[in-house]
Amino acid sequence: MKITGVELRIIRMPLKSPFTTSFGTEYDKVALLVTVHAQTRGPDGDLVETVGWGECVAMEEPLYSAEYLTGAAEVIRRFLLPILFAAGDTLSSEKVGHLLTPVVGHRMAKAAVEMAVLDAELRARGVSFAEHLGAVRDRVPSGVSVGIQDSIPELLDVVDGYLAQGYVRIKLKIRPGWDLAPVRAVRERIGDDVLLQVDANAAYTLVDAQLLRRLDEFGLLLIEQPLGEDDIRQHAELAKLLSTPICLDESIVSAKAAADAIMLGATSVINIKPGRVGGYLEARRIHDLCVAHGIAVWCGGMLETGLGRGANAALAALPGFTLPGDISGSDRFYAQDITRPFVVQDGHVAVPTGPGLGVEPIPEILAAVTVTTEWIPV
Repeated sequence: MKITGVELRIIRMPLKSPFTTSFGTEYDKVALLVTVHAQTRGPDGDLVETVGWGECVAMEEPLYSAEYLTGAAEVIRRFLLPILFAAGDTLSSEKVGHLLTPVVGHRMAKAAVEMAVLDAELRARGVSFAEHLGAVRDRVPSGVSVGIQDSIPELLDVVDGYLAQGYVRIKLKIRPGWDLAPVRAVRERIGDDVLLQVDANAAYTLVDAQLLRRLDEFGLLLIEQPLGEDDIRQHAELAKLLSTPICLDESIVSAKAAADAIMLGATSVINIKPGRVGGYLEARRIHDLCVAHGIAVWCGGMLETGLGRGANAALAALPGFTLPGDISGSDRFYAQDITRPFVVQDGHVAVPTGPGLGVEPIPEILAAVTVTTEWIPV
């Protein structure tokens, strides 16, 4: 395929309610969308004009990772696109990651560009993300991530509401001072049969080991990223002290990082976030690695729009994703998504089956939430 131009678009979508984690509170979802216009070889070998969509999951501020939204846009504009433009008609989605290797880091920016190229390529071929990645299911179990609330009674009301909607797994965000009491209250409210896990977003240190050990009594599915993203050895030490499985999130930035964590015994579960690891193709490599080593995986979320949500559902339909992920319904975060809404039915979300992502923005809704657009010609 050959890129003929790229559009960078920043959108702002108000959240239905504030989402609080250990690194702050979000009131709006600000997203960077990458639209690749290309000439691509179709099934019959003819060149066809196609458009592919990508979504960058970098936040407005560098709180979850070193990347941030406007910085990602700058990296894409100044460094990534010139490399892909120079590839001419030899470009393919499988080459994107290798071509961008000279640019150090910036995985979220790279993931957005690769996603858009892959979407354009697959739309031209009439192949879905799910089929291309190797999905084996047409729907995936839906879990929900519950942010830190103002009080335990409010938390219980929120959890009750999600269970009534059919979500099959509850994830609670925790931080120092908001951990044992809310987890205990939720476990007592929902009983032992509902899957419950917690996510610390790297808010603790090994000094907190004895406190974290007290979470064992609640029969949790896992505790996600309790320590800092660079603390692989400390996670390995913590794993020896807990009966609750440790899941790594922020620490897993590549297949190599996943392999190191596995070999050190730092994790028995991995949360795969495509944006965090550099794209859906690297995410599939991590999935394959984990399957080979008997490590459970699930697909995390970054409050994606329907574009990223559809791609995540396709990824989560791979055979190694044995735990419910954060692929909630569109109405979990937004009154109106930019694509057709994803709906939870019987605790599951359907995997898109159309070409490429299988979803695309609704023009009038996209226009209403757009903040800026920039056209970058070849």
